[in-house]
Amino acid sequence: MNIFTQLISKSTNIPERSVNATLTLLDEGCTIPFISRYRKERTGNLNEIQITLIAEQYERLKEIQKRKETITKSISEQEKLTPQLQSKIEACWNLTELEDIYLPYKPKRHTRAEVARQKGLEPLATLILLQRDDNPEKAAQRFVKDDVKDADDAIAGARDIIAEQVSEDQQARNTVRQEFRRGAVITSKVIKKKADEDEAQKFQSYFDFSKPLKRVSSHQLLAMRRGEAAGFLRVSISADEEECVYRLKRQFVRGHGPCQEIVSEAVEDAFKRLVNPSIENEFATLSKDQADEEAINVFAENLRQLLLTAPLGQKRTMAVDPGFANGCKIACLDAQGNLLHHEIIYPHPPKRYYAQATIAVMRMLHDYKIEAIAIGNGTASRETQDFVSGAIKEYQRQYKDDKEPAVFVVSEDGASIYSASPTAREEFPDEDVTTRGAVSIGRRLMDPLAELVKIDPKNLGVGQYQHDVDQKKLKHELDLTVESCVNQVGVDLNTASPHLLQYVSGLGPQLAKNIVEYRRENGAFTSRAQLKKVPRLGASAYEQCAGFLRIPGARNPLDNSAVHPESYHIVETMAKDSGCTVAELIKDKTRQKEINIKKYVTEEVGIPTLTDIMQELDKPGRDPRGAMEEFRFDESVHSIDDLNEGMELPGIVTNITNFGAFVDIGVHQDGLVHISQLANKFVSDPTKVVHLHQHVRVRVLEVDERRHRISLSMKGVRQD
Repeated sequence: MNIFTQLISKSTNIPERSVNATLTLLDEGCTIPFISRYRKERTGNLNEIQITLIAEQYERLKEIQKRKETITKSISEQEKLTPQLQSKIEACWNLTELEDIYLPYKPKRHTRAEVARQKGLEPLATLILLQRDDNPEKAAQRFVKDDVKDADDAIAGARDIIAEQVSEDQQARNTVRQEFRRGAVITSKVIKKKADEDEAQKFQSYFDFSKPLKRVSSHQLLAMRRGEAAGFLRVSISADEEECVYRLKRQFVRGHGPCQEIVSEAVEDAFKRLVNPSIENEFATLSKDQADEEAINVFAENLRQLLLTAPLGQKRTMAVDPGFANGCKIACLDAQGNLLHHEIIYPHPPKRYYAQATIAVMRMLHDYKIEAIAIGNGTASRETQDFVSGAIKEYQRQYKDDKEPAVFVVSEDGASIYSASPTAREEFPDEDVTTRGAVSIGRRLMDPLAELVKIDPKNLGVGQYQHDVDQKKLKHELDLTVESCVNQVGVDLNTASPHLLQYVSGLGPQLAKNIVEYRRENGAFTSRAQLKKVPRLGASAYEQCAGFLRIPGARNPLDNSAVHPESYHIVETMAKDSGCTVAELIKDKTRQKEINIKKYVTEEVGIPTLTDIMQELDKPGRDPRGAMEEFRFDESVHSIDDLNEGMELPGIVTNITNFGAFVDIGVHQDGLVHISQLANKFVSDPTKVVHLHQHVRVRVLEVDERRHRISLSMKGVRQD
C-alpha cells in the first residue's frame, strides 16, 4: 500500500484494500463506469460516487506531489535544503501548508525587505528581533553608510525585514487564518459613479451588503463576484484587525523596551501591508472555490436529471417550434427520428392563417400517422398548444379517428445553438436552422439523452452562474456526469450517433467515429464481438465498452443486456444446468428463481456480479429512465395578467438552484418556489424535494408584473 492509498483511505473512510484496487484499475486505464459496474469484487463493491471520489483525491495528490518536487528543486538550487526541511516537505500533503513552508525560500520580487538586505541591514533586524538590546539606535549607527543615511533609516530597513519575516512565519499566518475562519466578514459596496447605470441594477441587493463569510450562500458570493468583475461592486473580506494584531504581537513581542516597540511596529506593518492582503486573497479564492463547487454540483445534478428524463421512445412524432410573426416550424419524424417532412404554418397573429394551418396539421397527422406531438416551450408555446389541441379535435371529427396523439411540451434550451452547430450541419446539410431546431425538439421527446449530448451542457438552461465558475472544473464535472448517464442507460450500437457513442466507457471521439463508419460500410452489427473488427478498437477498449452497448434483436440475447461478454459463459452454464437455452432462460422467470447463484461463485466472480446478472436476466436491457408522462397547463391561465394570488396551478420544474426551484406554469415566465416554500418542513437541499421536469402543483404567492417575477409555493399544496 503506497502513501496515496493511505491518505485517500483516511480522508474518504474507504478501506485501504478497496482504494488500492481502485487506483490500480484507474492506472490500467479503466473508466469509472466500468469499474463500478464490472469490477465490484476487486473494489469491495464500491459505487460510482465512491470511485469518483477516489479518482478526484488521486488527481489532487498527484498535483501536490508535482508541486513538492518543484519546491524541493527550487530550495535545493538555492543550497538551503536541509534534511529537516526536506522531511517537512515530504510529510506535507496540504497545499496551503506546503506554500507556507516554501514562502521564505520563494524567489522574491524587489521588496522593501530585499532592498534592506542588500544594504546589509539583516544583522540589525536579527538583533532587534532578539529584543535584548536596550539601545537599538546606537546599534543602528554601525550600519550608517552611503546607502543608509542615518540610524532612523537603518532601523526603518530592519523593520521592513522583520515585517517580512513575520509575514512568512507559518504560525503567524495560521493565527490570522484562524481569525478569518472564526469571524471573517464579506462586504460589498457599489461604486458610486456607476450606481445609477441600468446594468448595475441587477446587483442592487449588493450595493451595501455585509455578512459573515461562513453564512454567505454560493449564489450570493458568485453574484457579488460577477458584479465586481463587471465593475459595479467593490468586494472585500476582512477579519477583526485589532484581534489579529494583538495575537501576532503576543507571538513576536516579548516584554517592553525600545526593541519591542520596533518589533511591535513591524508586526502592525506586516499585518496591514503583507499578511492581511495575502490571507484575504486566500479566503477570497477559497470561498470562490467553495461557491464554485456548490454551483457545479447543482449544475451536475440538474444535468443528470435532465439527461435521465424519461424518453417517449420510438413513436412517429410531429415536432413544433412555435412562433408568432415567423410562424410555427414543423418537422415530422419517423419512429427512429429520421426527418420525413417539414413546413411552416402561421396560426397566430400577425398573419393568423388559422384555417390553412389547421388543414396542414390535419394532413400531416394523417399522412405521417403521427403518434405524438412535441411543442417547444418558447415564445407562443401556450398559444400553439391550444391551436394544436383544436386541430386534433377537428382531425378526429373529420377522419372519424378516436386516436389522439399525446401532446408534450419540450424544453427548447440549446436548440438554436445545436441548429447552427457543425453537428447539425453534418446531420442536415440541406436544411436551414429552423428545420434543424424543430427536429431537435422532436428528438428530445423521443430520446432526450441521445439528443442532448450533442449540445454543450452550459446551453441547456439548467445551470446556476455557470459562466462565473471555474470553467475547467465545470467541464470536467459535466463530462463525468454525461459519461455516467450514458453508461447507466446503455447505448443502441446500431442507431447511436458518434456524439452519443463517444461517451461510452472506453471509447472517445475517434473510436465512436470509426464505429459509425464501420456500421455504414458493413451494415448493422449483429453481435458485440463484431466490435473487434472496428479499426483501432483493441482488446482494452472492447473490454471497457462492450457491456454498455446494446444490440436489439441480436442472435445472442445477452448482446442486448448489461451482462458483459466476459460473463456470457456463466449464463450459458446456468442455462445448461436448467436444461434450456439462454433465450429460454431469459423468458422463463420460474427457472430464474430456481437458480442458486452461490453455486456459480469463483475466485474471480462473486455474489455482486452474479446478482447483477440475475437482475439483467429478469429485465434484459431495461431502461432505467422510466416512462414519459403527459402534462397540461391550466387552460384558464395564459399570461402573467391571468394570475391571482392564492391560485393553485400545475407546473413543470425547469431549473433547480440551491435557493429554490423554478417552475413553468404556462405564462411565458417561470416562477420561483423559494427553498423556504418547497415543503412544510425545513429543506437544506432542493434536489431532495424536487427533480427536474417533475410535474408539480404550486400556489401563487405574489406577482410582480413590473419586474416579471412570480413567487410560488408548494407548502400545503397537495401533490398528485
